[in-house]
Amino acid sequence: MIKKVPSKRYGFFAGSFLITLLLYIDRVCISSAKDSISADLNLTDIQMGWVLSAFALGYALFQVPGGAMGDKYGVRKVMTSIMVLWSFFTALTGAAWSYMSMLFFRFIFGGAEAGAFPNISRAAFSWVPLKERGIFQGINFSGSRLGAAFALPLVAYLIEAWGWRSIFYFFGIIGVICAGLFYVLFRNKPEEHPGISQLEKDYIIENRQKETDAKKVELPIGVILKSKNVILAMIQYIGSNFIFFFMLTWLFPYIKDKYSLNLVTTGFYAMMPLLAGALGNWVSGYTVDAIYKSGKWKLSRQVPAIVGFVLVVTGILSSLYMDTALGAVLCLSVAIFGADMTLSPSWSFCMDIGKENSGKVSGMMNMAGNLGAFSTALAFPYLIEWTGSTQPFFYVAAFLGLVAIICWLYMDSSKEIKYEK
Repeated sequence: MIKKVPSKRYGFFAGSFLITLLLYIDRVCISSAKDSISADLNLTDIQMGWVLSAFALGYALFQVPGGAMGDKYGVRKVMTSIMVLWSFFTALTGAAWSYMSMLFFRFIFGGAEAGAFPNISRAAFSWVPLKERGIFQGINFSGSRLGAAFALPLVAYLIEAWGWRSIFYFFGIIGVICAGLFYVLFRNKPEEHPGISQLEKDYIIENRQKETDAKKVELPIGVILKSKNVILAMIQYIGSNFIFFFMLTWLFPYIKDKYSLNLVTTGFYAMMPLLAGALGNWVSGYTVDAIYKSGKWKLSRQVPAIVGFVLVVTGILSSLYMDTALGAVLCLSVAIFGADMTLSPSWSFCMDIGKENSGKVSGMMNMAGNLGAFSTALAFPYLIEWTGSTQPFFYVAAFLGLVAIICWLYMDSSKEIKYEK
């Protein structure tokens, strides 16, 4: 009689979901609070663009160090530390008294959050069987979208009830509590977790991607950057992040001003693309695993990503022809559904080619993507100032989506990064 394998490893899936939920709640608060912050600190839209981009720059620059620390020192210690740090600077955002202080707090906040996804990716290498990677990534990233989606109307309501500063203090405290829970409940490997049965440990070890000699495969940054797979992964991720970061930052004020909506109504409209993104993550995760189980490893990453970017381009360009807030938001929801279909294959791809160095490799990809996010935060207000129209921004986003499709045609998840000393 075949014994049924226990499923307590799904507690890791749930934990990563909750972390990404908190990660994006803390991140998106500033979008709903944009008008209140601008009024209180006397900031222009260009200055707010720099505040938003300061987060993205810090987030981009610290991706690789954050991932590398997780590879070297273990996810448990590193993740706990960065959760405390980003929560502290979430709270400090509420204490900002000037443009420069806001820039500094948001930059460090971004740098602190930077290590989260690379460390989750590194933990997943040890915890997640290869055939479950797609659905894990789908669950993981759907948490970020749901967190952002529900934060937009919630924060809009709380701003009216509490004022914008209190929101950041509140979520900062929640983050520190979550960091403590993570340290108590998580272990770097299932082999080390007392709550996982030996039967389930054996199942995970047998079905996860195999480790090799760490001395042989410890990859310097220079070697990673020589990989065509890595370069293509970085380029395509810029296309994904460029449009998604718009949803986190400028969509709220954009539709509020363009369609003369009130704060709470805008929040409900702005959450629609993010809910579509959560659904896109689930669909993509299921598709990745289904194609992989049919024996087509390379296609299991390529097909969902290419379909996703086709939807990105279609949704973005269609939104330009809409005359109502609902029409524009629905088209942008299609674009974000597509953009989020690319996440599960992208991060699974980094684990495929990076293996024990997946924290570092995924950090490289996410760094490039968030340089795209940095560009988004500035491109939107500057392009409006230079051209007098929002349309050029959306044409740039659509072009990056087309470039990403070309990248995926040449990406091969079966070719891991090789390094011989």
